[in-house]
Amino acid sequence: MSKVFINIGLSLDGYMAPEGMTMDKPEYKNWGVKWGALMAWLINQQYFREKLKFGPGGETGPVNDMVRHTFERTGANIMGKRMFDQGEVSWPEEAPFHTPVYVLTHEKRDPWVRLGGTTFYFINEGPERALELAREAAENRDIRISGGADVIHQYLNLGVVDELEIALAPVFFGGGRRLFENLCEPMPQFRIDRVLNGPAATHLRYVRQ
Repeated sequence: MSKVFINIGLSLDGYMAPEGMTMDKPEYKNWGVKWGALMAWLINQQYFREKLKFGPGGETGPVNDMVRHTFERTGANIMGKRMFDQGEVSWPEEAPFHTPVYVLTHEKRDPWVRLGGTTFYFINEGPERALELAREAAENRDIRISGGADVIHQYLNLGVVDELEIALAPVFFGGGRRLFENLCEPMPQFRIDRVLNGPAATHLRYVRQ
């Protein structure tokens, strides 16, 4: 069966996104600089640069191999409406997922087909239904819960997350959207599976006990 995993960047003080992060106000509280510092490790990887057509160059090695594995293992993505809204105005015409993407929303909307194999489906029936559809689409590949924080909380509370991968960057946001809030008892239990040190982030991988 497909595994459900979370793969995200995290600031040293526990935030997934800086305060005021919205594409229509890029200067607000300097969120763009903070976000760039959080994700610098990823943008510098050769595979990621090739995948998003950023041009030649980039780092190779264990972190680059990890990024490649994340893309190759993913057969479907799930995200929230907030994340989709910001991506809709900033992603290139060939969206970076190359899989079906299931968007949790109350909005009714026809599927949005992009170049490169990405199709966004808008799911009004809740997280369980989105996961059911993602499992069907992924077949023998895995399902990534892409974000944002509210969506991650929902799937952790459902008890369906098998793996948790965190790229912990040495930056402070001082505010924003925290990763771990509103979790319900009993809390999910994980064990450390891998720690990979890079120059711009420490990559932590936890698996469900």
